[in-house]
Formats: sequence, C-alpha cells, structure tokens
Amino acid sequence: MCGTPLGNVIGSTAAPNNQATPVVERPTTTPPVFYAAPAPTSPTYTPPQSPARPILILTHTNGKEFRLLGEEGNIGRRTQTHKTLPEIDLTGIPNEGIVSRTHARIYWDKSQNVYVLVDNNSRNGTYLNGNLLSAGVQYRLNHNDLLQLGQDQLVCFTVSLI
Repeated sequence: MCGTPLGNVIGSTAAPNNQATPVVERPTTTPPVFYAAPAPTSPTYTPPQSPARPILILTHTNGKEFRLLGEEGNIGRRTQTHKTLPEIDLTGIPNEGIVSRTHARIYWDKSQNVYVLVDNNSRNGTYLNGNLLSAGVQYRLNHNDLLQLGQDQLVCFTVSLI
C-alpha cells in the first residue's frame, strides 16, 4: 500500500512551498530480551538420620557369643515340650536350667537409639551390673554391661555393642 508508513520510517509529505521534507526516523527501542531463568528449586528434604543400629552380642563366660540378628528378640532356651525358639537361644550352655524359656526381652528403641532389656517375670531373675531387675521394667543396655540370668552368677554375659 502506497503511502503507508513502514516500521520506523515516516514517509515524506509535500510542504506548502513544494519543498521536500526530510525523512525523520523515529527513535527505535530495542525490544526487551527475555532470558529463561532456571526454575527455582526447593532444597530436597532429607530426614535426619539416626545412628546406625549397632550389633548386640552377648558373650558368655565360656567365650560363646550370641548375636541378636533383628531389632528385637527373646533370650531364653528351647525345650522338648515347647518348640518355640527364642532369638537368643541359650540351650546347651552350662547351667541352662536356670534360664526360663522366655527369660528376658531385648529390643532396639529407635527413639532413644539404645538397646533395652526387660525381664519377662523370669523365675530366677535377671541382673544387670549386679542389680536385680524388676520384671516388666525397661533397662538400657550399654557396651560392657554385665548381664546375669538367674542367681549365683551361674549364667553370665558381657554385653558388646559394635
């Protein structure tokens, strides 16, 4: 189309005195440049890590070791009449007869990051570091604690946490 301004140029118009009017360029503005900014990233949530659960080992005075493989289990012995196996089976150790079938329970307390020992109302009692434990009460186990099942120090263990 003739006479239509193109972009930034204004066409000439005849002056009343027939003189040519100079072409005037409009100031140009540079269009804004948009850069793609990286999308905001939120930090990934990493839950607090509790310390790894140590392995609990009970070492009998004769040197035999008993490991708790899971996070919890019973200490006791099997019998011919009751085929249930405790997680820490003391069958075959000297003086095993004073150990109840489910003498005590040990479990890993995740909230406190400790092993806990509970006497299951055993007939001959459970002792920790020489102290008789009350049945049903939770006691913290520490590395190098001395655990005794029954009286007269006949069945004794050293607790190891590795």
